[in-house]
Amino acid sequence: MDDIALAVIGGTGVYKLAALDDVQTHEVQTRYGAPSGPVRIGRLDGRRVAFLARHGEGHSIPPHKVNYRANLAALKQLGATRVLALNTVGGIGDDFGPRVLACPDQLIDYTWGRISTLCEEEGSEVLHVDFGHPYTPALRAQVLAAARARGVAVHDGGCYGATQGPRLETIAEIARMRRDGCDLVGMTGMPEAGLARELGLDYACLAIVANWAAGCGDAAEITMDEVLANVAAASAGLPALVGELARG
Repeated sequence: MDDIALAVIGGTGVYKLAALDDVQTHEVQTRYGAPSGPVRIGRLDGRRVAFLARHGEGHSIPPHKVNYRANLAALKQLGATRVLALNTVGGIGDDFGPRVLACPDQLIDYTWGRISTLCEEEGSEVLHVDFGHPYTPALRAQVLAAARARGVAVHDGGCYGATQGPRLETIAEIARMRRDGCDLVGMTGMPEAGLARELGLDYACLAIVANWAAGCGDAAEITMDEVLANVAAASAGLPALVGELARG
């Protein structure tokens, strides 16, 4: 059987890759427990692609309860070496309005209390990984090239601020994040990116802007109907982009 060309982790509003053919379901157990749900592996543009819904396929797992270690370990056990994380986010920077796709190059971690390392258990190897560039530069370049090849507009760069959730942020919190240099705000960017680095996985984020963050743009009260509608619209080009990336 040929190798998995790409693994995709879906965020809020992205619970499957409908374009996958010949899908096989894998129930995986890892040393860190069970992942958020089954890993679906199928073919896209002739390449094997794995998909895992971060919050579960019924969106039953809140951001602070996701077993990020098990999710990434399961993908690695199945043979994945490249991971594209789809993260549904709010826009802070002026260029990051609803329905924009962005491939950030930096992040700031505001989360707390999450298991954020493979070094948690007694006796584990102590890992001091370089995290200056939290997203694998080569994979980021491949994402952007795939987007260009398929005519999908993707903003190159930006800083992702990872908050605790599951509540949305206050206007004052977003103002602080803007001062810190954040362009995007989401709840699942960490510890996922750091764990991917510890596991030796190439990892990049494709952020789907679902709404303006509190106090930004023309932000009003945010509703899930609005979020899901914007995610669906912004995701229209994802199958083509993912297919092209899997070929790279």
